[in-house]
Amino acid sequence: MAINAVLFDFSGTLFRLEQQDGWLDDVRDDDGETLDVEAQTELMRRMTAPVEQSVELDEEHLYAWHNRDRDPALHRKVYLEVLRLSGVPRRDQAEALYAQLIAPEQWTPYPDTEAALKAVASSGRKAGVLSNIAFDIRPAFGQRGWDAHVAEFTLSFEIGAVKPEPEIFQSAIERLGVRAEETLMVGDSEEADGGARALGCQFALVDPLPTTQRPDALLGALREHGVL
Repeated sequence: MAINAVLFDFSGTLFRLEQQDGWLDDVRDDDGETLDVEAQTELMRRMTAPVEQSVELDEEHLYAWHNRDRDPALHRKVYLEVLRLSGVPRRDQAEALYAQLIAPEQWTPYPDTEAALKAVASSGRKAGVLSNIAFDIRPAFGQRGWDAHVAEFTLSFEIGAVKPEPEIFQSAIERLGVRAEETLMVGDSEEADGGARALGCQFALVDPLPTTQRPDALLGALREHGVL
């Protein structure tokens, strides 16, 4: 069946949180030492890992981890704990880093994000953004004028369901007014985004590489599925 709508994941698919100059320069570990490059890289990985649990958590924080994308308060709680366990003992520094994590303007778009969104919308198809997220990502699109190409945003913390649960995919499809069989889901997680297959959607997997290393994977996915 022809594709009439495309759902895009956000983190690792359309945008990526990448370290900006100065973010971690003054962060100090338990010994009062600044973080070396390796430690900084690992810290960023833990802040942005979409699915995997990167540190050992107690029962209270484990509950918050599993429900972080349903509730902004739980998201904040568990990520401050992840930062603490990852070598950021000072609460003020952890809070400053967390503020960067949830600031849409700090996220970097992939080189072909605009072209992919525009290509879907200009072809008469509907483009939607479907994300497991605990904060509003619409400003990342609005400040660039890209919200004009997005018909619907379906965000887990607003819906109360997370990928790969079928409810969030069903909500996104209904918002776009299409059937699952004519919808393509594009995402960077086989586990989470690939759950769209259970409803009958087609699925395209992209690699969440740094933005400079992935120039045209979105356009490639659209071509592969006959959207371009």
